[in-house]
Amino acid sequence: MADRMIEGWTLAEAEEMLAEYKAALKAIAGGKSYSMDDKSLTRADEQFIERQIKKFYRIVRRFQTGRKGGMRIMRVVPQDR
Repeated sequence: MADRMIEGWTLAEAEEMLAEYKAALKAIAGGKSYSMDDKSLTRADEQFIERQIKKFYRIVRRFQTGRKGGMRIMRVVPQDR
């Protein structure tokens, strides 16, 4: 059976990316740059890094909770008794 994927990522990949972006944020907070693959991230990339952290955190949480994502909408009809 193939690994389950959410948004094109397996749980292991999403956890790895989350850890990478957290390390990048920590490095740039200290005034350093951080290299990932062929890209060098600097203080100017802080908002991008924070968005990526949120994205991968959300994916990991979806794996952990078993939710498929999206909003859950319920309809409630009040009744007199």
